[in-house]
Amino acid sequence: MVLTAVEDLKSDAGREAARSVASGMRLGLGTGSTVAWFLRHLGARLASGELADVVGVPTSIRTEKAARRLGIPLGTLSELAPLDLTVDGADEVDPQLNLIKGLGGALLREKMVAQASDRFVVVADDTKVVNRLGERAHLPVEVVPFEFDSHFKWLQALGADPEVRRNEGGEVYATDNGLVVIDCGFVNGIDDPRELDRRLARRAGVVESGLFLGMASEAVIAGAEGVRRMRPAGSLT
Repeated sequence: MVLTAVEDLKSDAGREAARSVASGMRLGLGTGSTVAWFLRHLGARLASGELADVVGVPTSIRTEKAARRLGIPLGTLSELAPLDLTVDGADEVDPQLNLIKGLGGALLREKMVAQASDRFVVVADDTKVVNRLGERAHLPVEVVPFEFDSHFKWLQALGADPEVRRNEGGEVYATDNGLVVIDCGFVNGIDDPRELDRRLARRAGVVESGLFLGMASEAVIAGAEGVRRMRPAGSLT
């Protein structure tokens, strides 16, 4: 397989994150292109006998299929929680390790698994690192299908430019949960992510947002100069 420079970086981040896994761990398995590399490296460690007695909880149907193909044992959250470690990707990472996630459509399950974990490690390439959330990525908001477009004016009042996500055929995209995603752009980024998160959480019909605030303990970031590990700015560890 011939890899592009970005895929090389994703592979490097995935390999480094796979080194965080020890035998006997209960894992949360994220979703996305960088996590796909983590799964490959994890599967290789299991296949070689370097790891044993590892079991994971997938955050999407896509991840479930990939894990089974790679020989990674799977279980359910109710069986395995609390998890020792969740490894997942991100669409944006700020200096405090606050995240925007969900461009892959799995944000609800990703957040459920991450909050059930003792450690949550993010894997990404350095193009995902930003000073302010919303600088580059849209914020996904997962809503119930009923009257989903009734949220548009309310979201606009919050400073967002909302657009319903559609599949390649032009139909409204449905998540693994059968829900709708509204992608919200913010011209100058998100002024106050915590306040926005609070407002979204109180809105009837909104199930979850792609704001993952104060959840990640570490980020594995791959760039042209190698792989580095980030911890929240001001952290003593």
